[in-house]
Amino acid sequence: MKKGIGDLFQKETKYFRGKLPGGSLFWQTKPEVYKRYASAPRIKLDTPDKEGGMPLWKVITRRRSIRDFKEKPLKKTHLSQLLWASQGITKEHMGYELRSAPSAGALYPVETYLIIHKVEEIQPGIYHYAVKNHELEQLRQGDFREPISSAALDQEMAFEANVVFAWTAIFERSKWKYNQRAYRYIYMDAGHIAHNLALAAVSLGLGACQIAALYDDEVNSLLDIDGEKESILYLSAVGHPR
Repeated sequence: MKKGIGDLFQKETKYFRGKLPGGSLFWQTKPEVYKRYASAPRIKLDTPDKEGGMPLWKVITRRRSIRDFKEKPLKKTHLSQLLWASQGITKEHMGYELRSAPSAGALYPVETYLIIHKVEEIQPGIYHYAVKNHELEQLRQGDFREPISSAALDQEMAFEANVVFAWTAIFERSKWKYNQRAYRYIYMDAGHIAHNLALAAVSLGLGACQIAALYDDEVNSLLDIDGEKESILYLSAVGHPR
């Protein structure tokens, strides 16, 4: 059987004992950890609640992929909680601002965008999550349910959800240290983040479904990113279960 691009990727990015890539890191070329939209209007999010909540084991037991959602609006406090649980800063340690989900080398290549439909106190539109200050940056106003559901292979859950999380990667943040092996770690990072979101949604009485089936360039265009230096990885639809 002819090897496909996935087979070649797996083979060419393997590590072998005694043949690990060497060299020094050039710290002066290290990419910025935080992406900022300096001129975007900002929405401060509520301080995350870090106490109480549903027991972890119950949350894990109840987690399912939810694809049908009610029209009920999402609370702004719940959106804040979901963002913090998926990628918020949890601790400062030795000059690093560590987050709720692990990232190889603490390089955090994944960015979070939101296509918001119905969230209390927040206008529908496209937003970027500014991790450092735990706030939203408003990129575009309007109803973008049709383009995001169309880009997600016409899946209705992306239309019905209160909010669709869109995770992209700025690849150079990881490639700076790990070269081509970085792509493996980036995909893992996105999975860690998505699972945190799924568990947090259950704890709040919400539902979520992760979406990997998507037209990459259509989502990239919607988010106004180039698809090369930064590109979409993964989506998640969130709302009140029907």
